[in-house]
Amino acid sequence: MKFADIQGNAPLVDALRSMVDRGRIPHAILFHEDDGCGAFPIILAFLQYLYCTGRTQDSCGTCPSCNKVAKLIHPDIHFVYPVASAKTSSDSTVSPSLPYLPQWRELLLTNPTFTEAAYNEALGIEQKSTVITVAEAASVLSRLSLSAVEGGYRTVVMYLPEKMNAATANKLLKMIEEPPEKTLFLLVTHNPEKVLVTIFSRCLFLRVMPSGKRYDADPALREIFFDLMTALSAHDLGAALEAVDAIVALPSREKQKSFLACMAEGCRNIFLLQQGLRDLVAFSGEDQAFYQEMASRCKRSFARNALPVLDRSLLLLERNVSQKILFTDLACKLIRIV
Repeated sequence: MKFADIQGNAPLVDALRSMVDRGRIPHAILFHEDDGCGAFPIILAFLQYLYCTGRTQDSCGTCPSCNKVAKLIHPDIHFVYPVASAKTSSDSTVSPSLPYLPQWRELLLTNPTFTEAAYNEALGIEQKSTVITVAEAASVLSRLSLSAVEGGYRTVVMYLPEKMNAATANKLLKMIEEPPEKTLFLLVTHNPEKVLVTIFSRCLFLRVMPSGKRYDADPALREIFFDLMTALSAHDLGAALEAVDAIVALPSREKQKSFLACMAEGCRNIFLLQQGLRDLVAFSGEDQAFYQEMASRCKRSFARNALPVLDRSLLLLERNVSQKILFTDLACKLIRIV
């Protein structure tokens, strides 16, 4: 992947290129993307440029380092991603994600703009809770205790740092805060507000805007979200319960999880519009009128209060609570705070 292959996000690409050219690369960067909206192509292009031995304004794409990065086999780049916690080892330095490495590489090579749902499907963990474990953190520290194989940067690319629990984050905190020379952490999050503050505060925060080949929410989920928000903002409980029936009728629990993710993204968009941050809002042009209306009709505290409610609903959904009761309760709570 080269910078020339990236569609959109030109200011971000220029900033990353400048970091390498000037030799002033932050030790930790947190990339915020909407689900499936292109952080990994940018990261892979950045890493290929960083490790390239013949770069000019872009990586050469032909040197051994470029080939290794392109094939995801560079020995100094380590990937961390949440997996089902059942796969463990008696050796605490063995990465729990290691058994999934072939699936991870195949997914990233064939579809670098993958969604979280596609990720879960590719790894075969759709029906399981996923986490970045303390054992994974120990494995990272073990790998970083060794010198770089090729004498350059050692890089850890972490997908969904919000999946770390406090114990995992605390184990990595010192390394992220004061890493050895030429050690780089690149983190990709969909929900920066869920990343532990101790980690977030030590990273340079970069927003990846949707552009080019982006993921658009399932039209059915988008329509349900629009119907539910319209009903909530009008304080029409009957219409809200009709939207609940549509959520319950979705064909799988994974689709219902995707709806909750879609709604969380929509609430963030409403919040950003209310704060006057239009440039950070991720929606297509035809949706602008809807979001502008919701931003004017909802309380300014709505998004902040709604996200914990959505998180709680997701947790209960994973625990097989009655879906009808769950989403009815969700609608009743949201209508009180909208």
